[in-house]
Order: sequence, then C-alpha cells, then structure tokens
Amino acid sequence: MRTLDAAETAAALPWGPLVEAMLRMFERERRGEARAAPRTAVPLAAGGTMLLMPAADADFAALKTVTVHAGNAAHGLPVVQGEVVLLDAATGTRLLALDGNVLTARRTAALSLAGVMRAGRRGAEQVLLIGAGVQARAHAEALAELWGLRRLAIHARTAAHAEDLARHMRSLGVDAQAIADADAAAREADLVVAATNALDPVVPPDLRPDACVIAIGAYRADMAEVPAALVRRGSVFVDTLEGARREAGDLIRADVDWRAVQDFAHAVPAAAGAPVLVKTVGHALWDLAAARLAYDEGR
Repeated sequence: MRTLDAAETAAALPWGPLVEAMLRMFERERRGEARAAPRTAVPLAAGGTMLLMPAADADFAALKTVTVHAGNAAHGLPVVQGEVVLLDAATGTRLLALDGNVLTARRTAALSLAGVMRAGRRGAEQVLLIGAGVQARAHAEALAELWGLRRLAIHARTAAHAEDLARHMRSLGVDAQAIADADAAAREADLVVAATNALDPVVPPDLRPDACVIAIGAYRADMAEVPAALVRRGSVFVDTLEGARREAGDLIRADVDWRAVQDFAHAVPAAAGAPVLVKTVGHALWDLAAARLAYDEGR
C-alpha cells in the first residue's frame, strides 16, 4: 500500500479533475451504485473522539478515520488528525493511504463548486469569503484556478488571519483584500462563501437577488452561518438530505420546508432571479470519490 503525505495528497487531487470526480460520484449515488454507512463516533481518552466514515462502490471502498482531541493544542499537537484508506472492493487489498486533513479540505471545496454547478450556477466575478481558515483557503484557491476569480473580499473574526489569506491570494494573481465590514461587500458579491465555526449567522441578509451562497461551516444542529430569512427565500441544495436533516443547523433553525430542498444527485437547476444556497455537511462518498481520483492519478 502506498502512503501519500500532505503535499503528495494535494498533488494527487488537482482541482479540475476533483470537481469532475464529485460529479461522477453524484451519478453513482443517483443510480444506487455507491453507498455509505452512517458515521460512527467512538469516545477516546482525554476527551477525544474517533470518527469512522466508510463508503463503497462497485470497484473501491474507502474508510476515513479522524481523531479530535481539543487538548492537543496546548501540547503543540494537531487537534484534528486523519487518514483515508482506499481498498479494492473485490479483494479488500489496501491500495492507498492519504492525508485525511488535506483530502477533506480539497474535496470539500470541489464539492461546493460541483454543487453550485448542479444548482445551475457557474462562475463568479466578485466573491465575499467569510472565514480565513483551512477551508476558506481551499475554496479561494479552487475558485481562482477553476473560475478565474479576480476580486475577493475576505472577512474573518481575526483581521490578521484575513490579511494573511488575502496576501496569499494576491500572490496567485487575485485582487484580494481583507475587509472589516462584510455587509457592503455582500451587497456587491455574486458569490458568498461562509467557512466558519460560528454558532449564529455571519452571512449578511442583504444580498444581490441573483447571489449564490456556499455554506460549509455549520456542522451541528445548534450552529448556523446563514440567517433564517435568507434560507427561506432561496433555492436550497444540499450534498445529502439525510446528513442535512441531521446536521445542517442553518436549515434546521430556519425550519426549512424539506420538500423543497434538493440533493446534488437529483438536483434540477434553480431558476434565475432568486438566491441559491448550497449547503454541505460532508459524506463518506465524497472521500471515496477523492481517493479514487488520487489512485487513478498515481497510476
């Protein structure tokens, strides 16, 4: 079994092919050719948690293992650690091990762009990015490479982090600025990306009528990045209905009409003229899609 470190994992998951891998997995899911078991959580010592996320299709299986130890920060150790192992579905032979943190960041950004495409939107000229962490950086890099992003406003709780990310994006040729006020930037943006750990909404409610919002940060029922009024007036798309019903606090707190929420695999593009919300909570199938791509790239 070959093992890829963080840099090798990133190199094995180029943005364009990774988006295409997500779109192909949507089709496998729609046809019933791919499946995933519910995420399993196991308590560990020192208040830690181990998460196990398996998925399989006709050719391959993947298992992501993640550990979370909040106390690790005090010891100079990563709070979140993980890996993804790809197996041959027919024999169980272990084929490839990848850095779980890098794979998750890249596949989440690719998943967002694939979801926006399934919602019927493509491209963005003015982007507001709320957050400046790992996921925010991955989304900004993906947008710059695939959609030719040129103007980017970055708002974060820590201004220095926003400026660091803006400086990095300027090195990639993007006109990126750290901003203190997200409201004004939101009124001009055609795409808003929220990638935070906020418990309460951080996306301004006053958006362009045709704006698209990508929300990835709220992963518990008690968290929300998008205000309820915006959720209710937009067309809502999610990576999986099962996961969103359980974990998408933005939608749960808005008491969304689930009959109107579409998953990526079965989505019908939204009509123009109304906001679109693309909400993801994660799923083992997306890890499988990324691991399959990395294996193919390696061959």
